[in-house]
This record gives sequence, structure tokens and C-alpha cells, in this order.
Amino acid sequence: VQLQACGGGLVQAGGSLRLSCAASGSTFSRNVVGWYRQAPGKQRELVATINIYGSTNYADSVKGRFTISRDNAKTTVYLQMNTLKPDDTAVYYCNAQLGPYQYWGQGTEVTVSS
Repeated sequence: VQLQACGGGLVQAGGSLRLSCAASGSTFSRNVVGWYRQAPGKQRELVATINIYGSTNYADSVKGRFTISRDNAKTTVYLQMNTLKPDDTAVYYCNAQLGPYQYWGQGTEVTVSS
């Protein structure tokens, strides 16, 4: 599985961005997919995941503001980010898991100005 993320950019606090991650490979519909982020000087952390049944999981810091979704026909996972805060500034990585295997995209940078 190869993952290509896009949609990052510079936005003011309170604004919105939508990240997309297109996946290659025929196993996408069987993957748990998600988004992680890594802020400068910090460890990579979970943002949100969505499993093959559409069940979602969010970090407490983004609940109510971010929404993860997937389109298996387009083999794409999305992250709608609303009410962005400066603390959301990070490089965002998409991730796909199938059994013991994990795959990572190249990251897309999100900067939220105050």
C-alpha cells in the first residue's frame, strides 16, 4: 500500500482544512486507516482512525472539531478539520494497517496561526 497525503497549508485559528490521503493497492477496504500528527519537538500522536466498518476513534484534543471519513471506491481517507487551533500545527501523516503491517504516507504540513 502506498499513501499520498495532501491538503495541508497555512490557516488562521478558527479556520478549516480538509486533508486527503489517496491509497494504492487493492487491500484498502480491508485496512484500518487513520491520521497521526507530529508537532515540532514532540512525538507522533494519534489523531483519528476509522476501521473497515466505519467506526471511528479520535484523540480527545480533536473530538468535536475533526471528522475522519473514508471512500473505499476512491481508496481515499479524509480528515475534515474545523475550528483549528495553533496547537494543531504539525505534520500530518496518514496511516494504513492490515494485520501486522503498517504503511505511512509522506506527511502534509498544517500551520495554524493565532
